[in-house]
Formats: sequence, structure tokens, C-alpha cells
Amino acid sequence: QVQLVESGGGSVQAGGSLRLSCAASGRTFSRYYMGWFRQAPGKEREFVATINWSSGNTYYADSVKGRFTISRDNAKNTVALQMNSLKPEDAAVYYCAAALSITTMTRYPLYWGQGTQVTVST
Repeated sequence: QVQLVESGGGSVQAGGSLRLSCAASGRTFSRYYMGWFRQAPGKEREFVATINWSSGNTYYADSVKGRFTISRDNAKNTVALQMNSLKPEDAAVYYCAAALSITTMTRYPLYWGQGTQVTVST
């Protein structure tokens, strides 16, 4: 059974940094894209970033490009999202996700984590 478990959320002031982590288990993810989505109150869930587990290639939403960095640790089976220069509009519940292609990752991933809250204050 696939499990994606997020951690690292919390509260930070605007301009600060947070690092989210996603622990993946239940299968071999070498052929998967791993990624992050977020959902703010009253808004639709939106794609944030993805990484190909095997190649390490990354892709970001324009809204976070240059501020967020996604990475993976193959030995620990974890995916991280380093978030710098946080803005109030980055506040949301952040979800870890897994998919078999970049197309499905950005639209309808196969697997989801339970989410972790990020709050950014002014």
C-alpha cells in the first residue's frame, strides 16, 4: 500500500523559509514523478513542483520558480520542498503526490499525502 506522509509545515513570517518533507513507502518509486500541490482556503488545489525520481529533472509552477526547490533523497525515499522568500499568498495546505508521468502529475496524480499546513504571516 502506497503511503505518502508529509512533515515540516508550520508558521513563518513573510520572507522566511520552511522545508517540507515527504516520506514515500509501499512501492519502488524509481519510475515515478514526485511532486507537491497546495490548496488555500476557497481556492482550487494547484500544482507547485515536481521531480522525476530517476533523472532528478524538475519542473515548477511560475508562481514559485526561483523561490522553491524540490529535491529527492533516493536512499531515504524522501522528497523535500525547500521554500524560501515565502509570501502570504504561499499559505496553504501542501500535499505530496506521486504520478507516472509529468502530465498526470500536474493534473491528476495517482497518490496523495494527507497534507501539511503552511502559514505565512505579514
